[in-house]
Amino acid sequence: MSKHYEATHVGLVRQHNEDALAIIEPETYLVADGMGGQAAGEIASRMLVDSIGNFLHSTPRPWNENVLKASIVKAGDQIFETAQSRAEYHGMGTTATILHLDDRRAYYAHVGDSRLYRIRNERLRQITDDHSYVEELVRNGEISQAAARIHPMKNYLTQAVGAMLDLKVDSGSFALEHRDAFLLCTDGLTNMVDDEEIARIIRTSRNPADDLIRAALDNGGKDNVTVIVLGVA
Repeated sequence: MSKHYEATHVGLVRQHNEDALAIIEPETYLVADGMGGQAAGEIASRMLVDSIGNFLHSTPRPWNENVLKASIVKAGDQIFETAQSRAEYHGMGTTATILHLDDRRAYYAHVGDSRLYRIRNERLRQITDDHSYVEELVRNGEISQAAARIHPMKNYLTQAVGAMLDLKVDSGSFALEHRDAFLLCTDGLTNMVDDEEIARIIRTSRNPADDLIRAALDNGGKDNVTVIVLGVA
C-alpha cells in the first residue's frame, strides 16, 4: 500500500466529530463529513464508511470508478432508509470522497464538498467539484472564489449521500504518474486553510496530515477536520 498519513480532529468549536475516514485494502481511501441533528451526522458518516467497506469487500476486483460510484449509491440507500425509520435521524446525510489506485490508474467517486486533490510536479490541483450552492455560483461566474469563502450559504450542499434518493455521484479516472501524491479532506480543512498553504505543507512536512490539522486549528478550527495524504512511489 502507498505510504499515507491520516488524521482527524473535532476542531475547536464542535462538540462531536461527524467526520469519518477509512483505509480499505487494497489502495482505497475514503473521507466523509456527516450532517444532521443531534448525533445523526456521526451516524451517517460511519454508516457510509461501513457500507462502502462491505460493498467493496464483496465485489470482485478490479475496482473502477463505476464500482466506487455504485458503493456510494448503495450506502446512500441504506442511510436514507435509516433516516426514514427514526424521527431524530430525518434528513441526515454525508459527503463521500473515495479514491482507489491500481498499478496504472487512479479512480474516484464523489458527493458533497469534501475534496480530492492531486499533487503532481509540486502543483496542487483540485480533482473533484464541490456540490454546493455557492460553488455553483462560482462556476456560473456570478461570484468570485474570494467571495465564496465568506458567503453565508457556503455550507449549503446540493448533493448529500442519504439525504436524497435521486443522488448524482461524480466519478472518473486518470493515469498515474511517478511521484503523484493525493489529498482527501473534509471542508474543515479547506474552509480554514487556502490551497497555497495546503500545497506548501504537503511539500515540506514530515507528517503532512498532522500539520494540515494543526494549520486548520491555528486558523480557528471552526469545524471537524479530516485528512488523508498519500504518495505513489
